[in-house]
Amino acid sequence: MKITVFGGAGFLGSHVCDKLSDAGHDVFIYDIVPSPWLRSNQTMIVGDILDEESVYQATAGAGAVFNFAGIADIGDANVRPVDTVKHNILTNAIVLEACRLHSVGRYVFASSVYVYSKSGGFYRSSKQACEQYIENYHEAYGLKYTILRYGSLYGPRADGKNAIYRFVKEAMETGSITYYGTPDALREYIHVEDAALSSVEVLKDLYANQNIVLTGSQPMTVRNVFNMIAEMLGKKVEFVFKNDFSNTHYMITPYSFSPRLGRKMIPPVQIDLGQGVLHIIEAIHHEMNPELQNFSGLLVKDQP
Repeated sequence: MKITVFGGAGFLGSHVCDKLSDAGHDVFIYDIVPSPWLRSNQTMIVGDILDEESVYQATAGAGAVFNFAGIADIGDANVRPVDTVKHNILTNAIVLEACRLHSVGRYVFASSVYVYSKSGGFYRSSKQACEQYIENYHEAYGLKYTILRYGSLYGPRADGKNAIYRFVKEAMETGSITYYGTPDALREYIHVEDAALSSVEVLKDLYANQNIVLTGSQPMTVRNVFNMIAEMLGKKVEFVFKNDFSNTHYMITPYSFSPRLGRKMIPPVQIDLGQGVLHIIEAIHHEMNPELQNFSGLLVKDQP
């Protein structure tokens, strides 16, 4: 089946594209920049998702469309409210309309656990609006959808905006980690590859017109995550906790009362958080020391 993935060059989107290709689908990646992880059996379309004609052409013949595009960082959204409306809400409507015109079989949208929280600021508001548009399109035109409310993701291909990546990199480079919030804040981190596998699984008829929550199954306080990182690095790491005056992040749960329910999906086999963090440490160590090569588990430096 042809599947078009908007935002498929990003952190989560690129992993989902890999899993879609592994499942035998014909994957078309649409993004404003070429994907550095493009496979030979995938098609890259470089374009602006605000270009309605280009989006219309990219969705032609697609059996399913995934949308990971937009501003995904809460901090960015809070300082760019107008851009958040443009790149999150308007682009969602443009893709929905293209799906309607082409009678696409399923629209899969990347939302967030913040969507019905009191936290999350403009980011939360944009996801709420997108979900309502999706439900309206289903009611008005019969467009089938699946909304995926992702929790705290981590894993390979992340950048400095990703919490776990930033924690590890700060600890390795400066010997300290700064966090705006309380050390007792609970998070259910989910490895990006587990999230990607589940994202492909929802193409089954069982998940049509459903809101699915995708988080990890290992709740941990932020302090314990920091302790784990320090223990893995084998050195003393200073933890600096500062007040979060923005009130954009939740303490224990992102949920507040809402009549719209979501089903939580937990992959039957998950990557252990400790192993996942260890792989990030190894990746960042390689970034910081590119001259070192790995030979049978030993780090060897080339001699001039």
